[in-house]
Amino acid sequence: MDKKIKKKYWTLKRIVSYSGGSLMILTILYFLLFGGSNTSVEIDRDKVTVSEVRTGIFQEYIPQTGTVEPKYTFYLDAVEGGVIKKVHKESGSILKPGDVILELSNLNRELNVLSQEASLNESINRVRQTRLSLEQNDLQQLQTLAEIDNQIQKLEPQYNRNKQLFEKKLISKQEFEQIEADYFYNLKRRDITYRSYKKDSLSRKRQLVQLNQSEQRMSQSLDGVGKILDNLVVKSPIEGQLSAPNLFEGQSISPGERLGQVDVVGTYKIKSRIDELYLPKIDTGLKATTTINGEVYELKITYIYPTITEGRFEVDLEFTNKIPEGIKRGQTLRLRIELGDSTDETLINSGAFYNKTGGNWIYVLNEDGTKATKRNISLGRENSEAYVVISGLEPGEKVITSSYDNFGNNDIIKFK
Repeated sequence: MDKKIKKKYWTLKRIVSYSGGSLMILTILYFLLFGGSNTSVEIDRDKVTVSEVRTGIFQEYIPQTGTVEPKYTFYLDAVEGGVIKKVHKESGSILKPGDVILELSNLNRELNVLSQEASLNESINRVRQTRLSLEQNDLQQLQTLAEIDNQIQKLEPQYNRNKQLFEKKLISKQEFEQIEADYFYNLKRRDITYRSYKKDSLSRKRQLVQLNQSEQRMSQSLDGVGKILDNLVVKSPIEGQLSAPNLFEGQSISPGERLGQVDVVGTYKIKSRIDELYLPKIDTGLKATTTINGEVYELKITYIYPTITEGRFEVDLEFTNKIPEGIKRGQTLRLRIELGDSTDETLINSGAFYNKTGGNWIYVLNEDGTKATKRNISLGRENSEAYVVISGLEPGEKVITSSYDNFGNNDIIKFK
């Protein structure tokens, strides 16, 4: 007897059919439920800033501020302390070399100088007396030698005559011996005196050299002591303009106290403080620009100070072409210091969009400018005006560079 076979409900065909239908339903539901993440938001075109991607010269630079300072400055420090006796020049005066700025009075110092001068003069007089004594001794020895030579010149012919007479037995032996003794005594005396003179002369020469050197040193010290009082008169070392605090007669001044400075008029430099992060990129010779009264002036870094204070280091810049008219000491200027050489790059203008995107994406306008779509990009170097585009954008395309705070997470921006 045949058995009836029951037909299966979930056949392969039916499973594939149901699965395809379910997938289609799920896809429709996904777009209905989650399609809002790609929906657009309408924005007034006037409320956004649109910039064009362009090819241009990129120059990496840092904006800085600098202070105008005189290029050459001579500081006036009090060498000697005292009380201001008289002020001859006020701050702002134009000075010539040697102009007296102020006079100091210091009674104790003046008395000390007089005492030192008297002591040095006394020492110099003693040296001169010693030298005079040596010279007189030399003259006395020479005079003694001259007298001995004169005696020998008288005795020598007499001795020779008496010797001949004695040999002929015309004079007595006693008379001959007397002349002979006097003659040889003077010869021996001369020899001893000459050797003593020669020895004394060598010693005397050494003493005279030492005395002359000693007198010269004391004379120099005397001149130096005399100049101590000259330091009580403060004079201008160069031609320039005086900058000084308010000084008045009777004011007490300490040794080493700064009394002001003299600036060379017409020559200026700019001093700027830069963050230490830029230290590896900063070098002498780097160019910079500043704008004064609508005119651009070029500068270059001439000196980098070696010390870092509070996370910043200082540099000096000088004008390379001409110095702006009317700038004054202490004036603040805005600078653009260039870092390295300029290059041709694809650029977009800098803007507030970077705060939200970090340079990883941007809204790009379509050809007719009616909407903008989110696009992934990559940005590189930057300055205060532009970013370098590494990838994701082409020259001629237009992008939104203003703030994205009101755009939400929408991928499409439509313009009203």
